Amino acid sequence: MKLARIKRKLIATGKKWVMICDVDGVLTDGTFSYTESGKFTKTFGPHDADALKLIKSEIEIVFISADKRGFGISQKRVQDMGFELELVSSQDRKKYISTVKTNKRVIFIGDSFTDELALCEADLSFTPANAHLIAKKASNYILKAKGGEGAVSEVCFLLNKYLKENSQL
Repeated sequence: MKLARIKRKLIATGKKWVMICDVDGVLTDGTFSYTESGKFTKTFGPHDADALKLIKSEIEIVFISADKRGFGISQKRVQDMGFELELVSSQDRKKYISTVKTNKRVIFIGDSFTDELALCEADLSFTPANAHLIAKKASNYILKAKGGEGAVSEVCFLLNKYLKENSQL
């Protein structure tokens, strides 16, 4: 989807916007490090936290993860950035977005084939460059950046540019 089409989707309708961002594969590079004791690290990109500051006063930001075993790792990073993390299974994401859409417009960033329905349900959706092909086909916009390498930053820069041009969403 071209930037002009994204701008048309962002035209204000009286509802506030919320950006729902998957963690694994979007905020992270999608890799997990294990020992015999289990999962112990995830790799997060360095620029996303600062870029989120550009839009957080205008757009509500929510992070979700389906990773129960690595939830504590993701929660720590998301809290360090000043946000909350919700555990939302892959199967429940479409319903979750549908519920949020009752009073807000939804931007969703996802990367997995399991995000297909959620990407379609959102008012505006993005996928990182290294997302699964099914997710890419379901999203409105395929980012140039990969997950964990500035994908969230890229969305923030696009939204911030629109906010500056139009004063508000």
